Amino acid sequence: MKKLLFALTMMAGTYGVFAQETVPAAVPVNPNAPTMKFEKDAIDYGTIKQDADGNRVFTFTNDGKEPIVISEAHGSCGCTVPTYPKEPIMPGKTAEIKVHYDTHRVGPFSKSVTVNSNAKNSPVVLRISGTVEAPAVAPTASEPATIIPTPVATPATTAPVKAAVKAPVKKAAAPVKKTSSTAAKKTTSTAKKTATSK
Repeated sequence: MKKLLFALTMMAGTYGVFAQETVPAAVPVNPNAPTMKFEKDAIDYGTIKQDADGNRVFTFTNDGKEPIVISEAHGSCGCTVPTYPKEPIMPGKTAEIKVHYDTHRVGPFSKSVTVNSNAKNSPVVLRISGTVEAPAVAPTASEPATIIPTPVATPATTAPVKAAVKAPVKKAAAPVKKTSSTAAKKTTSTAKKTATSK
């Protein structure tokens, strides 16, 4: 019994050793780390025409004591393309992140650009939104100006005259030819009548 209790105690102790997590040491905060301070972090294009200028600019200032180095900036989709400075932005200096939206796409849009850098507030998410309208299309000569069709005048037509249907003509029965025996009977009967009347 003592051996079983000892074995259970050893297993529980071993489990406790493996269950402990190692906590990483806290990374010291750099008091001189730069901060990207944007004039505005969202731009509304409003309602624009299709294929209009899709370029907008986000301006920021390095509000720190060390240079800002932007490592990456990417749009939320292929229709939003950012351009950022590749050189370090010195303390107190301003720089721009240019964003191009593909305005050939018609309809409302809401996109984002994520900027990664060595700044304290990295990553920074910039937003663009608006609505792209399709250009009005003037109707051509072959297209109607409205959806409602124009009534077409049709000439008055008369009802077709039905041809009189002719009833089939019945042929008169062919006269029966009297044979000589019938004629003889008639003559005989006539003669008998005459004899009786005398």
